[in-house]
Amino acid sequence: MRVGVLTGGGDCPGLNAVIRAIVRKGEKIYGDNFVGFMDGWKGVIEGVTTPLDVERCRGILPRGGTILGSSRTNPYKVDGGPEKLKQTLERMSIDALIAIGGEDTLGVANKLFDEGVPVVGVPKTIDNDLSGTEVTFGFWTAVQIAVDAIDRLHTTAESHDRVLVCEVMGRHAGWIAAMAGIAGGAAQVLVPEREIDIDRVCEDLARRHQKGRYASIVVVAEGAQPKEGSFVLQSGQKDEFGHVRLGGIGEVLAREIRERTGFDTRVTVLGHVQRGGTPNAYDRVLATRFGVAAIDAAHDQDYGKMVALQANKIVRVPLSEAVEELKTLDPEIMEVAEVFFG
Repeated sequence: MRVGVLTGGGDCPGLNAVIRAIVRKGEKIYGDNFVGFMDGWKGVIEGVTTPLDVERCRGILPRGGTILGSSRTNPYKVDGGPEKLKQTLERMSIDALIAIGGEDTLGVANKLFDEGVPVVGVPKTIDNDLSGTEVTFGFWTAVQIAVDAIDRLHTTAESHDRVLVCEVMGRHAGWIAAMAGIAGGAAQVLVPEREIDIDRVCEDLARRHQKGRYASIVVVAEGAQPKEGSFVLQSGQKDEFGHVRLGGIGEVLAREIRERTGFDTRVTVLGHVQRGGTPNAYDRVLATRFGVAAIDAAHDQDYGKMVALQANKIVRVPLSEAVEELKTLDPEIMEVAEVFFG
């Protein structure tokens, strides 16, 4: 088979591990040859490719980012995008396409499958908010990066008797915030699934600091909203998938805490640090398993499916199921975090 591979959306630790696994099994076991499309769907629309074989993939397992590049291009927002994309696949004699990405990338893949494109999906998002899979690769690496940062923030907070707000990624789901908050010993965890009650947060912090000299870490997901229901944004700009560019909740939260409690309160925004760098061992293994499973699905001609992890087994689920709705934070996880509030 002649197989196309692309990575779309934000970069994520483990992307290169997936690419390596797809190519290794495809070339060595099935005798496939591969076409790497550059910069996500943009590369397919414009026919921009790079050679992709076992030799090209040597040494990329521990590397962060993606050797194929990425973008947030939405073919359905480009004039004639889907038609140009299909023409590229036909011109390059692509028998199957493997798309590695999150809800937006796989949402496009699902639409294309409905239009007859032979596509297999691989779930990728550090937010861990894709349905159909228990976990996505890159998530636990992002959590560990956040925990490492929180551990370091504790020492500064303790030295200066401060409240430190740590803003982490998480547009619609608070998986990173909750897991990092629990593992990092946060005094408060604020997530998109629950509106922020500033009064309650400040009361809990005040009660905590009345007991003596305390360091309080408040972990907040970038998509968390105040109780009034208004988003806090750096700008009103949107990407091609209609998502507002988030940022700024940490600054506003720190200001509110400072004004309401009088505590010296500072903010640290981790931002893209969470997406960069080498994947941890778990994400390398999961990404590798996903890659092997994806090329197997292509050879079974089981298109329109996404490989997924369920009960520690790799399974295939319909792309339509995976992108139908986001997987939000399990309330039981927040119940664990709340034990340590106040």
